[in-house]
Amino acid sequence: MVKGLQVEWGTCFRTVLLDIPHSTACWNNLIATGVHGGNIITLDATTGGRISVLSGHTEHVLALAFSSDGGSLVSGGYDKTVYLWDIQTGGIIRVFYGHTQCVGCVSISQDQTTIASGSTDKTVRLWNAQTGECHCIMDGHNGLTYSVAFSPTNSQLLISASGDGTVQQWDINGCKIGPTYEGSHVAFSSDGTHFVSWEIGAIMIQKSDSGVTITKLHAPDVDHCCFSPDARFIAGACKRLIYIWDITGSDPCLIKTLVGHTMPVYSTIFSPSFIMSSCYRSIKLWKIDTSSTNPVSTDSESRLPPSSIMFISVQAKDHIVISSDEAGTVRTWDLSTGLCKTSIRTSAGPHSRRDIQLIDGRLLIIWCTRKKIHIWDTQKEKHPRKVDAISDFSTTSVRISGDGSRVFLLDSEHIQALSTQTGEVVGKVSLQGELSDNPLTVDGLRVWDCFKYLPTQGWDFGIPGSTSNAPLASPHLDFIHGTTKWPARPSKIRDTITGKEIFQLPEMYKKLTKFQCDGQYLVAGYESGEVLILDFCQMIIQ
Repeated sequence: MVKGLQVEWGTCFRTVLLDIPHSTACWNNLIATGVHGGNIITLDATTGGRISVLSGHTEHVLALAFSSDGGSLVSGGYDKTVYLWDIQTGGIIRVFYGHTQCVGCVSISQDQTTIASGSTDKTVRLWNAQTGECHCIMDGHNGLTYSVAFSPTNSQLLISASGDGTVQQWDINGCKIGPTYEGSHVAFSSDGTHFVSWEIGAIMIQKSDSGVTITKLHAPDVDHCCFSPDARFIAGACKRLIYIWDITGSDPCLIKTLVGHTMPVYSTIFSPSFIMSSCYRSIKLWKIDTSSTNPVSTDSESRLPPSSIMFISVQAKDHIVISSDEAGTVRTWDLSTGLCKTSIRTSAGPHSRRDIQLIDGRLLIIWCTRKKIHIWDTQKEKHPRKVDAISDFSTTSVRISGDGSRVFLLDSEHIQALSTQTGEVVGKVSLQGELSDNPLTVDGLRVWDCFKYLPTQGWDFGIPGSTSNAPLASPHLDFIHGTTKWPARPSKIRDTITGKEIFQLPEMYKKLTKFQCDGQYLVAGYESGEVLILDFCQMIIQ
């Protein structure tokens, strides 16, 4: 957060759940969204409450645009019609008929005299807002029209983009102006001096008068773009993320990554005080402060395209998510707002096994390279420590114990426990059997190992004095799950040293399909759909 700001950039301050919003628009703090079935809902961004429901379309509303004064709303839908609404009364001012296929984009001129609509029938139509007459049909595109927009400062100029990969400027009479540009979507800046167009792989910012490209941003999978009201920033939706670029300098840079959507984002809109983003069944509002000259995230190293995520962990008790990517960057994210809280660069490569945990406020990062274990307590150390691996085996899984005192290394034949303070081996067991795809689970100082065709097994590495030179004195726990054969065996946990059964289910469960432990609970899911939850704090292991 920048010093002196009362509002932190990128904080998600409201999520509104809706019945499949197909389109959105906003004017100041007024939001309109077209939902599944044909209704349009208006919302107050300040409170999140509904103001009105506009009914008229008989099928899904695919496009919305407010007039310059916010008094009117234009909508287009799957029913091939365009509607003009009075926001104050919620009444229909006029309905425009003529398109032969669904209407996917609409715009209204600055002087509110003309409405433009684009359709999958490959045409853009201009309508007289007063009479409803269609006075121009523009058929210069060879594909369906994805977007159409009037200049916010010149009611005689509009721009359109099509699925054929072209962008075209027009005058109010439907005549083409200037050359044809590349792009499949388009939007004007608020002052009308620039427009942004985008297609798969790139975002282009161009001058409206000459079409000259002044900035090109590399952005894979971008689905939607828009300018901030002061034209200093660009927001782009890429799958589930929203990226914000500062375009004021000679070298535009990514300054924010907004994380929080669980489905792909199809629309982003800048207002003076928030960014609105829409996805399947929800709208999110993110705080901004465009008066700030430096809305820089703590994640200043973010750049597109992002590296593939190699590790992800949700730590609900600390309200964070931890991620590590192919390039070795470790990030922590606020679970409620989606903000990146910290970003740390490591030397972990794309094939490095790794684990990262926040333990008592300490971010502990561990990764493996050939014959080396890197252990980094970021609160206490400026650089990671390197520990020689104890053998040449190929590590397939790395896990940190619940208290941070151990690191567990798994290969196809062994589990080894190392002290995170000294790197000393404090335990080692041998394995037999083919491991599952997600074999190693840590529960405090207990380690559970999942096999494909054998019972799940566990070892307790918490016994003082155990070393790799002697068998562990700790219980060896077998999680013996029920079989699908008759007679079915019940699930149970058994100490193989004493032979004592610690727990046995009274019911006959079918095949174990999922298995997970945290510091207290063991959770097992079965083919039958049943879920077993064991509280280890209530169990005494002799």
